[in-house]
Amino acid sequence: MFQPDIAGNVGTTLRTAACFGVLAHIIEPCGFPFSDGALKRAGMDYATRANVRRHADWDGFFEWSADAGRRVVLLTTAGATPLPAFEFAWGDILLLGAESSGVPPHVHDAAAARVAIPMRSGFRSLNVAVAAGIALAEALRQTKGFPE
Repeated sequence: MFQPDIAGNVGTTLRTAACFGVLAHIIEPCGFPFSDGALKRAGMDYATRANVRRHADWDGFFEWSADAGRRVVLLTTAGATPLPAFEFAWGDILLLGAESSGVPPHVHDAAAARVAIPMRSGFRSLNVAVAAGIALAEALRQTKGFPE
């Protein structure tokens, strides 16, 4: 998650990550104090069981992902491949933008791929935590990465 604004969405996303056994990355700064208390309401006890890696900023995250040989796949509504047409690879990192502003152009341009979840005409976007769950489920389905 890139500089998330809403603790509840982070809690929900961490709960999803915990349930599916995937690493969650938080690229700071957050728009709220990052603490167990801020996340507890939406994430419940699951959020504290998530494997979370915090990055001080975009540059630190991007350097880490490059060193780890991981492809950054941005979920976006702009200039993207429809989710059903995208081919995920094991190790891809799903990047979600801030709820209020998405990601800045330099982050958008740095992503190796951009994916959009198709929606009915006239709708702008899904809740970021919902979008994360949809895209993660598809990535896990394709890579056969569902937990047993």
